[in-house]
Amino acid sequence: MGTGVDVLEAGAGPPVVLLHSSVSGNRQWKALVADLRDRHRVLAPNLLGYGATPPFDGAGPQRLTDQAALVHAVLEGVDEPVALVGHSFGGAVAMRAAVELGDRVRALVLLEPNPVALLARDGRDDAFAEACALRDHVQRHGTAGTWTEAAPRFADYWLGDGSWDAMSASRRAAFVAALPPNRHEWDAVTDPAMTIDDVAPHDVPTLVVHDPATRRPIREVVEVLAAARPAWRSATVDGGGHMAPLVRPDLVNPLVTAFLAAS
Repeated sequence: MGTGVDVLEAGAGPPVVLLHSSVSGNRQWKALVADLRDRHRVLAPNLLGYGATPPFDGAGPQRLTDQAALVHAVLEGVDEPVALVGHSFGGAVAMRAAVELGDRVRALVLLEPNPVALLARDGRDDAFAEACALRDHVQRHGTAGTWTEAAPRFADYWLGDGSWDAMSASRRAAFVAALPPNRHEWDAVTDPAMTIDDVAPHDVPTLVVHDPATRRPIREVVEVLAAARPAWRSATVDGGGHMAPLVRPDLVNPLVTAFLAAS
């Protein structure tokens, strides 16, 4: 296993790598691991700065390939074709890892993926500006070290309006503590050099899952992907929001497990 990568491993069978969202960790996959472990070897790394995985070194802007290196590390010694599942930022990482791994990937599942740089490439300036406004908010407070000021807006944007006010004090503290890696993750998903071919493999069976009422940048990323890769399959989860993989695993996980079985 890759040195320095904090990874949860369970089950046996064809390997599946699960890549979590920002301000989360591999613990977000508890229910999906339980659903997969009887048929798959599940590998769920913590991304840079989460759990015991070292933080990003900060030497220049983070790029998706920096995070995809963790996937290569956890697959060291794995010779079988692998499936990748990623949520939000983890979805963007899974996309880049799939391109880098090439024909080693047998299936790709993207849950509300966020490679928002593709919006700028496609002329979707308003959606890109909305994402960049949140990026700038997080990075401004990250530079100042005022993470408690960054957290409410971030939480309400991705978890739903009013989420911060509804959190207990302990939940707020945990959220703030998990937020710092996101400062660098924004650089990765808004990389101005990113092209569709950098993150969207041509020949990998792929399922994209989203809530039609999710935030505009994600909706439009899904539209860009659908136009660029018409062979990819799509599925919707109504009412789950951006965090449906965590708050509505009863809706999301059957879609994931069925697609992996069919692939």
